[in-house]
Amino acid sequence: MKHPYLTEEHSIFRLALRKFLQKEAYPYYEEWENNRMVPRSFWEKMGNQGFLCPDIEEEYGGSGVDWGFSVIINEELERVGSGLIGIGLHNDIVVPYISEYGTDEQKKKWLPLCARGKMITAIAMTEPGTGSDLAAIKTTALSEGDHYIVNGQKTFITNGIHGDLVIVAVKTDPHSKPPHKGVSLLAIERNTPGFSRGRKLDKIGLHCQDTAELIFEDCKVPKENLIGEEGSGFHYLMNKLQQERLIVAIAAQTASEEMFSLTMEYVKSRQAFGRSVSQFQNTQFKLAEMATDIEMGRAFLDGLIAEHMHGKDVVTKVSMAKYKLTEMARHIATECMQLHGGYGYMEEYPIARRYRDIPVASIYAGTNEIMKVIIAKNLGL
Repeated sequence: MKHPYLTEEHSIFRLALRKFLQKEAYPYYEEWENNRMVPRSFWEKMGNQGFLCPDIEEEYGGSGVDWGFSVIINEELERVGSGLIGIGLHNDIVVPYISEYGTDEQKKKWLPLCARGKMITAIAMTEPGTGSDLAAIKTTALSEGDHYIVNGQKTFITNGIHGDLVIVAVKTDPHSKPPHKGVSLLAIERNTPGFSRGRKLDKIGLHCQDTAELIFEDCKVPKENLIGEEGSGFHYLMNKLQQERLIVAIAAQTASEEMFSLTMEYVKSRQAFGRSVSQFQNTQFKLAEMATDIEMGRAFLDGLIAEHMHGKDVVTKVSMAKYKLTEMARHIATECMQLHGGYGYMEEYPIARRYRDIPVASIYAGTNEIMKVIIAKNLGL
């Protein structure tokens, strides 16, 4: 299916990216999974080829292209494996905070390194005791001269081990009423005194994605590392969550398409009772149901991406897509594993990894329950 927001130039870019990934990612992905880490060298190769931060301005090392190129990058990385989600987070979730809210000095200092893969970014919102309720974070950043003194902990941080620059949600005014007005964003660099990594977290899936705890103990951060205005952090986070959730929806849709393709190939080749499994009516009905869900999901998603690229406020639709497409992917993962039979439970078959990787998409970037709250609220309920 041709995406309505893509041109011939996008198609050429996709072919170049696929060729790159066939050489630099697919042959090594299982090794990365076993090592529980994507090597920094891969990030640098991505940067050298122009596959990082393509939409930032040329003066900062990007290509200044439209967001359709980022959509392609996210889709093609997901086809390799869900563990590469950290690259999409870097390109389309973290770096935009700098490019939109950062000062000229911050952009000149950090963006060229981000585009080359020399600086890997992360965003730290979630805390051990605080998930969806961002206004309730406990990490503080108290003013002391020309620095902030940061104390607190963050957890479930994507790119947490590799991260060289972390955008951290902090309370610069812990006593603010309402609480969200006390939230600010600080960019904290690797090797800042008082900043350390906790555990590299052992997850059910996304094994090659380096998810970690971050610890701040009297961490001394220069005030010039403040992103935007003090007290505006919650507002910035809400503005950027539309694109973050859209990235998750794109990954879920792409994963569903990949799982369906894998399963179609398998049921046609697998023999049972003297004929291929694809010839049984139950198999055909299951595949027909999945194909229908996937086509409808793609149509809705493509329209949504086009609206987002035109700068429209599509928070309600993005919440719908994030909720519905991640639920669809979970359902398809289960059905596809079942159609693989016993082999679907074997790690040597890609569907087993997909089955492990998919469930967290319903949780991160705002749980699907929060998506329903947003939808209901925007319906006027």
